[in-house]
Amino acid sequence: MTRQLVPGSGLLPDRHPTTDMFLCDIFDASPKGDLGSMEHPIFSLSTRPDRRILSYAHNDARIEVTPSVKGRATIHDKDILIYCVSQLMAALNAGREIGRTLQLRAHDLLVATNRDTSGDGYARLKEAFERLAGTRITTNLTTGGIETTRGFGLIEAWEIVRRTRGGRMISVSVTLSDWLFRAVQSKAVLTLSRDYFRLRKPLERRIYEIARKHCGRQSEWRVSMAVLHKKAGSAAPIRVFRAAMRKMMEAETLPDYIMSEEPGDMVRFDRIAVIEADTAPGPGEGPLLTQGTLEAARALFPGADVYGLQAEWLAFWAGTGKKPLRDPDKAFLAWVEKRRKRG
Repeated sequence: MTRQLVPGSGLLPDRHPTTDMFLCDIFDASPKGDLGSMEHPIFSLSTRPDRRILSYAHNDARIEVTPSVKGRATIHDKDILIYCVSQLMAALNAGREIGRTLQLRAHDLLVATNRDTSGDGYARLKEAFERLAGTRITTNLTTGGIETTRGFGLIEAWEIVRRTRGGRMISVSVTLSDWLFRAVQSKAVLTLSRDYFRLRKPLERRIYEIARKHCGRQSEWRVSMAVLHKKAGSAAPIRVFRAAMRKMMEAETLPDYIMSEEPGDMVRFDRIAVIEADTAPGPGEGPLLTQGTLEAARALFPGADVYGLQAEWLAFWAGTGKKPLRDPDKAFLAWVEKRRKRG
């Protein structure tokens, strides 16, 4: 005989009903990062297990990040969250129903985040899930003038299904934290460059996140080296951090932005404008370049479409406010050299 539960029978309500699993099946979804973790230094920049408790306070925000014995989740572990957020946002924009629990193919995640798909790549994926699940965050939230302190993990649960022979992952399911899922629902996310996943150094990824969050679509953004050091969450002394920033400026590997140092220990980020219909100069507009300059650009950047470079540079010039140039040809060639280094 089967009993049926009826309302008012003395049982507590089911506060966490099982929801349908969201299937990650959107090809080429644009990478998305949540504003909260882009703003604050939640993830470790260390390449070794980081078991230190991070305490961070800036303006009215206070955050404490406590790692597990496996160490704090790293900025490379964040690739998993970026992939999940990207899939959910693409589905949301397409009018599909979404949920906190996602089912995905490990191979798709590895390919989308530019990771190795060998056996080691799958093993590292498992380790990343363990760090994400074990890292706990305590932060203060203010709503309606009332401050609430709460704690949560980056992900709530995860599961890997393997084949019995060969040990290859068939599928992975992950349940995101309510905090991260609410960010998706409220669309508190930003689109990231696909080249983000090509950045090798953890600090490069973190600096790109900060620039994307604070510079956004502005033509430029300035910040003191001390504040940038704090927001990056770097454990290195500021003199070491400053040296790393200078190397990053020379390498010019940061997608979308060019970094430079200014007097007063300041760092400036200039956005590299992309060609858009509403910002690109019209035909005949903008600084004129000589044919000799275009030939010099072709020699500087072999294989590149110099007319495409010219159009991109004009869009960049328009994005900086169409400032008058004393020597447009020289400015263009200097920009082409920087563009060539970025690839």
